[in-house]
Amino acid sequence: MSVIDEFIDANSTYAKGFSKGDLPLPPARKVAIVVCMDARIDPAKALGLEEGDAHVIRNAGGRAQDAIRSLAISHELLGTREIAVIHHTNCGMLTFQNEDIRSRLGANLGEEAGAVAAEIDFLPFGDVDQSVRDDVSAIRSSPLIPETIPVRGFVYEVETGRLREVA
Repeated sequence: MSVIDEFIDANSTYAKGFSKGDLPLPPARKVAIVVCMDARIDPAKALGLEEGDAHVIRNAGGRAQDAIRSLAISHELLGTREIAVIHHTNCGMLTFQNEDIRSRLGANLGEEAGAVAAEIDFLPFGDVDQSVRDDVSAIRSSPLIPETIPVRGFVYEVETGRLREVA
């Protein structure tokens, strides 16, 4: 059985006891969280969230550049009033440069993939604290996010489960 088939079975069990279909569209706690897609981070458990509490936007590295579109929608159409940026220790984004991933994609997937990859900034970083500061600054300076929205940045320590505020 594939992992996706396992998901389908698990969802069948989940749906039998599902009782939250009437939650409102806007997040109850009026917050959006930009966090890395790393499988070691469970934002709901780490932050004490329930379904319907927050918009959780996940991408490689938890990078703001990939999240601005979602943050603008979250604020303007769905009423979020705070933003948290969460990167983490031991992140895979610390392990490569753009040239590395571009080269691999070209070698493994062919010339067309290499050409497309050459146009993408994969947003790797060398310092996790600085990447948080950079992303908080990018959100604060975006014309799509009002200056009145508080934006705070954190590093999640995968070793301890603790958040450390850096911006």
